[in-house]
Parts: sequence; structure tokens; C-alpha cells
Amino acid sequence: MLALALCGLPGIGQAKDTLIWLLRDMPPATIFAGPYKGQGAIDQFMPLLIARMPEYEHLLMRVNRARGMQMLNEHAFTCDPTLLWTPTRAKSIVFSIPTYIVFSNGLIVRKDDLSLFIPFIADGHIDLDALLASKTIKLGVVAERSYGMVIDKILHKVPDGELSEHYGNDAVGSLLQMERLGRLQAMISYWPEARAQAMRQGIRPEELAFLPVKDTPKYQVTHIGCSDTPQGRQAMDIINREMRTLRETSLLNFYANWLEPELRTQYIEDAKAFFETN
Repeated sequence: MLALALCGLPGIGQAKDTLIWLLRDMPPATIFAGPYKGQGAIDQFMPLLIARMPEYEHLLMRVNRARGMQMLNEHAFTCDPTLLWTPTRAKSIVFSIPTYIVFSNGLIVRKDDLSLFIPFIADGHIDLDALLASKTIKLGVVAERSYGMVIDKILHKVPDGELSEHYGNDAVGSLLQMERLGRLQAMISYWPEARAQAMRQGIRPEELAFLPVKDTPKYQVTHIGCSDTPQGRQAMDIINREMRTLRETSLLNFYANWLEPELRTQYIEDAKAFFETN
């Protein structure tokens, strides 16, 4: 009887569920260190979304890609604000409407090593399938990361042990250092992310080149993903409602501000056109 009485008191028995947001160090979306710490596009965006979800307590947790996927699949009450949709992920993760678009992943190589890749380049794009089949280079990737359906399909065919997979919290930075030391000749990343991580590692971006991969689209679509549980699906209803406004009024510009000036205007036009139909 006492317990029932206490439940009727204001503030008693009404504890909010805690939604855990899984964040990775992925400039310019999220920036964990350096002079621009906390100023990434998603860093700036999260307080706005959280303020529109007072139904929950919110906890921001820093994880690497592998740990983040593990937590999403364990059915804890978790969401990731920077997730690419894949058929495999969709089996255990509920995805939001598109939240923003990003320039597609590609190969990051040292300009000094470009001669290794020229035989596989046509019309400004590299034939990644043929490159890997030639077994002339060692390629670095972040473990359990999706690079988009075109690149993922190619990587899935590579025999075990032939890719250099990195599981660490600073995977992209570590892969760049491995590339610099000659332990691998290429890695896959978003170009803005690679540039930001290079500067953090003391590598001049001018030393690097970005090679778009044959048949990849210009942009990839990013979503928020939550564990596919009753809690996750309920939270996603709220997220989708809020993102229909926030993706254009704030997130689009937060990301665009990190692009080179010559890319910014076209990106904003493309993103707005995309959101009109998605």
C-alpha cells in the first residue's frame, strides 16, 4: 500500500528511460580531440535533437564502430546518429528517415604512391574491384564499418586476411599512419574525415589524394539508427517527427560549413532537392 501511495506522488515512480547515443570520432561529424573538439556537425546538432525529446534522459557515449554495432545488436536502448543503411543492419536496427547526405567514401592514397593506382583509373574513378584482384596493394579499412553498398559488395569478396582491418577508437588516424609508414598503400574513408584526421596526425592533407570509386554515387545517405526494440521503435517515431524539420533548418548547414567553399553551395542545393522527395 505504501508503494502504491508513493507512486501517486509527483515525481515518484515516473523515472525516465535513458537513451544512450553512440558516438564515434568521425570528423567533421563528430570531433573528439584537437582545436575543433566538440564543433563537428553532429556535435552541434545533438543538443537540438535532445531538447526536442524530453521524454527521455540522454547519455552520450563514445565508442568505436565495432563496439557501437555490438551495443545496437544487444537490444539495449541505444541509437547511433551517423549510420548508413545496409540490408544486414536492417535486420536488427530500426532506421530513421534520411537525416543528411555526405560525399561518398573513396580511396585515400599518398600522392607519392599514385603510380600504383593509375592503371586502374578511368574517367577520374578507380576500379576498386580490379585493383584488389591485382593484389598489388594492401588496403586498410575500419572494422565493421559500412562504406556504402557498392564498396561493401566489393570488400565482401576479398578473402580473409587480405584487408588490414582496424578496430581501435582512432582507427582512421591509425590507418593514415600505417599508410605513411608504407604498411599499407590505401585506405577507405570520407575525404573530409581523412583530411581532418591527417591534420591531427601531423600529416599535411596536400600529401594525400582522394580517388572516387567506380560506380559509387556522388552522395551517401545517413540515418539515425536505434536498436529494434519497443523502446527503440517508440523513440524513432519521435526522431522521425523532429528530423523532418531539423535536417533542413540546422543539420544541413552544420555539415555544409565544414566543406570547402567551392563545394558548399552545390551541396546545399543538392541536399535540399534530395529532402524534397525523401
